[in-house]
Amino acid sequence: MEEKNTESVLLTGACGFIGHRVAAKLCEQGVNVVGIDSVNDAYDVRLKNFRLEGLKETPNFQWIQGDIEDTELLDRVFSENSFDAVLNLAARAGVRYSMENPTVYLQTNAQGTLNLLERMEKNDIRKMVLASTSSLYAGHPLPFTEEMPVNHPISSYAASKKAAEALCHSFHHLYGMDISIVRYFTVFGPAGRPDMCIFRFIKWIYEGAPIEIYGNGEQRRDFTFVDDIARGTIAAMKPVGYEVMNLGGGMEPISLLDVIKMIEGHLGKKAEIEFQDAHIADIFESRANITKAKSILNWEPQVSFEEGLKRSVEWYLENRDWVKDVEL
Repeated sequence: MEEKNTESVLLTGACGFIGHRVAAKLCEQGVNVVGIDSVNDAYDVRLKNFRLEGLKETPNFQWIQGDIEDTELLDRVFSENSFDAVLNLAARAGVRYSMENPTVYLQTNAQGTLNLLERMEKNDIRKMVLASTSSLYAGHPLPFTEEMPVNHPISSYAASKKAAEALCHSFHHLYGMDISIVRYFTVFGPAGRPDMCIFRFIKWIYEGAPIEIYGNGEQRRDFTFVDDIARGTIAAMKPVGYEVMNLGGGMEPISLLDVIKMIEGHLGKKAEIEFQDAHIADIFESRANITKAKSILNWEPQVSFEEGLKRSVEWYLENRDWVKDVEL
């Protein structure tokens, strides 16, 4: 398929952890980015505002505060702009909180995706990149491949992402939309989400607070640096028809206890660990097969876990004056 230059995109979740890096890289490439984000309080908004302030200084970035559940707002956005593609990174994320409030996950992740697809079809926009999750692979043997039948999600979060993927496939089938679905594997890096382990471990160890670990700490994750994820998401804007692709570290997964040891080394401090019962919705180990992403997108991760962790610790220390007050 012939590729055309992408001049303007709608990016949802623009001041999210991954979204703000995608926006920055697109703008560096000369793409005009219309970024939309509800800036909700799913986690401390100070992090979202920090990311947003950097983007607002970019001349080819247009900021809209709003929710993809707001159909009137979306109608205005699509009528006032001409997009070559939609990158849907807006989502309620996190496995555990989805047990407490599953409704909001379905509304944002599934209904929000449908709202975008409907307006794309109405305005003849042919390309979507949907951010999805490795949480769908729970219960499957390692490494996780895209051909696995992910029909039994074990969390409301994973179920809502499965619904979004299914909606994308239906619009591809019915209207010929070109859709790339990228399943992310444990993204980490500077300015990360405070509900994820890397941010929490750094903060707790630095402050001398006890670390909470659910399970025995031997859980292993395929950690992927945020800039690598951003590159893969942008690469997925190419024409593919309909494809699901893993974006993961592609290396040996790392245990939480090993992560803690590395952070101890960077900070020169010892962690105090409190073990809690394992969570019913957690995957014990994740590992991505990234053969498809390498083949279709010519993508593979460039930043090692060790280097990414070093950058994460350095960012925390550089921003300690306000990050210390971020709620976990």
